[in-house]
Amino acid sequence: MSFRYLLDTNILSETLKPQPNSKVLNAIKTHKLAITTSAITMQEIIFGYSCLPPSKKRQQIENYAQEIQQTIPILSYNYDAGMWHGTERARLKKIGLIPPFIDGQIAAIAAVNDLILVTRNVDDFKFFNGLKIENWFD
Repeated sequence: MSFRYLLDTNILSETLKPQPNSKVLNAIKTHKLAITTSAITMQEIIFGYSCLPPSKKRQQIENYAQEIQQTIPILSYNYDAGMWHGTERARLKKIGLIPPFIDGQIAAIAAVNDLILVTRNVDDFKFFNGLKIENWFD
């Protein structure tokens, strides 16, 4: 199976909103067999619900995280991603840009796997060289 899209946290979490964006939901459904996410994104989701007190909301997010793990392939931050990330961090630092480390990890996973990064936060990723980005909210 070949993947085309790496979904960022804000895309995956959209489905849990009381009134999710219909464009995002339709795109996820349309590209169901071509989507993947990253271990970094899963860390963000797990961290998010783990910080919540026991509640219905926390349980809902935890259940959703388990569903993601069972239905969407999760790509790791590996050696190739680390090499790409290190090179990009250095290049960006030289021009006065220091993106959040975690965004660089997600970008690296997308870049080395030749995937389109799907995110609402396009501005957080726009300075990475060669990174393909889509915003399914537009």
